[in-house]
Amino acid sequence: MNCKKESSQKLFTFEQNRSKLTLENVDQVKSIEILVDGCEINDNTLRCDYMLLAKGIEFYIELKGQDLLHAVSQIKATIKRLSPEFKNKNKKAYVICTRSPLSSTQIQSLKYDLLKNFNADLQVKCSPHKDKY
Repeated sequence: MNCKKESSQKLFTFEQNRSKLTLENVDQVKSIEILVDGCEINDNTLRCDYMLLAKGIEFYIELKGQDLLHAVSQIKATIKRLSPEFKNKNKKAYVICTRSPLSSTQIQSLKYDLLKNFNADLQVKCSPHKDKY
């Protein structure tokens, strides 16, 4: 099974249950979309749903109902397994929730931890969310 798909398409849409993230590939550069959950990582360890590689940035995507702490744990575990230089490489981590149960101070703490330890910019957003790269 091929877990990776290379494309220069304009829009990458990631959907699961009621969570949805659309990333716009502004310059239509070559991007690699990776199905992580059950494909790239198919054992019983923690892992996020998707990954996208483009413009020298690793994007980690977890589509969640509302368990934000678990989602961040899944992203951290995936970064440790799939990012060869996880302290140096630029990363963006998206947790797309149907609703966020945590306060903004708790989210700020999670953002700080990911930036400091994984060089990852954490975005916690409600579904549906759109962003550009």
